[in-house]
Amino acid sequence: MNRKVLNVIISLLIVSGSMLTNVWAGDTAASGKAYDWYCNPTKDHSQPQAIPEASFLSNYDVYYIGNKEEKTLYLTFDAGFDNGYHDSILKTLQKHNIPAAFFVDGGFLRLNPELGKRIVSEGHILANHTLTHSDLTKKSDLEAYKRELLGWEDLARKATGSEPVKFLRPPAGRFSERTLQYDRELGYKTIFWSFAYADWNREKQPSHELAKEKIYGRIHNGCVLLLHSTSKTNAEVLDEVITKLRGEGYTFKDLYHLTSQKQ
Repeated sequence: MNRKVLNVIISLLIVSGSMLTNVWAGDTAASGKAYDWYCNPTKDHSQPQAIPEASFLSNYDVYYIGNKEEKTLYLTFDAGFDNGYHDSILKTLQKHNIPAAFFVDGGFLRLNPELGKRIVSEGHILANHTLTHSDLTKKSDLEAYKRELLGWEDLARKATGSEPVKFLRPPAGRFSERTLQYDRELGYKTIFWSFAYADWNREKQPSHELAKEKIYGRIHNGCVLLLHSTSKTNAEVLDEVITKLRGEGYTFKDLYHLTSQKQ
């Protein structure tokens, strides 16, 4: 190899290294400003707008709503513990042959490994809700962040005997641009929602009528429903809700379908 060619190669390597350094520096400069996820509900069954101040969402692997032209729904549940309603919910899903995703935390898996295994064996997605259900926006160090996600993965593997799915829902919907960057670096897709309602307080459960009013009034094409599987009301109305929504022409699909669509 002559000296001229060698100098060209060296110059290209220097430029490439500089570009990589700049890209990495830009990535690590992602803001740690914390946001609370929300969607503004609509009254005409049109798709709601998600948190407009987080203008960077499209730069990351974030999913919260499906195709506005399709009457498709995505059923997801959050849980930090089991208080007896998962059995009923799973039986209802089995009755209707509907897939769902269960975002559970490390405490849930430690106390209920067989339930985690059942969720997977019945065809549902067991997804990451972090190891300790802590505020991820406060995990500025990547290693601390990894412990929350990868520690959960270890518990999921032990419970199910299979490799965990790389779907994450941050506790309480708290996120920042930095957390979304970390999710991407760890191979995760971040899953939010386009419908939720106040169903999580065990001591103040909504009535059946209120729950159905909220769901039927705010449902929309591509809706990602967040329900808490610790809710007595949700367990009791789920069969009726699924039947009615199917009767209106909606179909239920899983998060693989959601994340295969271009956002």
